[in-house]
Amino acid sequence: MKTTTTTFADAIDASKVAYIRAIRSRELAALPNEALESVHDLDRLYVLTNGDGQKLAIVEGREAAIATAKANSLQPMLVH
Repeated sequence: MKTTTTTFADAIDASKVAYIRAIRSRELAALPNEALESVHDLDRLYVLTNGDGQKLAIVEGREAAIATAKANSLQPMLVH
């Protein structure tokens, strides 16, 4: 009998992953002022990126970032 082992990496489609992390200060400084006008707490900004590092969204609040990923049929992965 042949045994097949599935790893965690095999179970995830990398094209459907949104990596979520706190936005870095240098990224924040590069944003135009008008992009930050409606932001209440700059320390709570999170960026969603794909596997290539391309920014998909910037969201205020970790929970909102997770919800944004899920609403776009992406699997949220929190990174530091």
